[in-house]
Amino acid sequence: MSNSEARPPLPPFNHEDAVIKARKAEDAWNTQNPEAIAMAYTADSQWRNRSEFIQGREQIIAFLQRKWAKELEYRLIKEVWCHTDDRIAVRFVYEWQDEAGQWYRSHGNENWQFDKQGLMAARHASINDVAITEQQRKFHWPLGPRPESHPGLSELGL
Repeated sequence: MSNSEARPPLPPFNHEDAVIKARKAEDAWNTQNPEAIAMAYTADSQWRNRSEFIQGREQIIAFLQRKWAKELEYRLIKEVWCHTDDRIAVRFVYEWQDEAGQWYRSHGNENWQFDKQGLMAARHASINDVAITEQQRKFHWPLGPRPESHPGLSELGL
């Protein structure tokens, strides 16, 4: 692996580094660009997403393409739960709409492990979906990264 693949901040993480890493992940996922997102993971990264097991960048890209073909109007917020030298745990919530127009709020937790270059080598995600009405939505920003002024999960009471 070349230094050009490094994704700062690099382990060992302090709290500020963990917050930066989580926000960079949130911003990337909100772009919905699977090819760019996959580059933040090791070439052989191992995932568990709900009940699906994924390994490597090609499978990550295919998974994200399927995800956003189903989960329309996707908007995500992540918040650091805790961290160690090379691991970060986050909680997250995202809102999305299905083809029929039903809105959902998906609540989850992720455990991340990073290599020395700051690439994510492992991602374990547990997620629950709750149907909501359009009036219950809390994530109202244009598609793309969340504006800095938009409240986070704790501020929203989520």
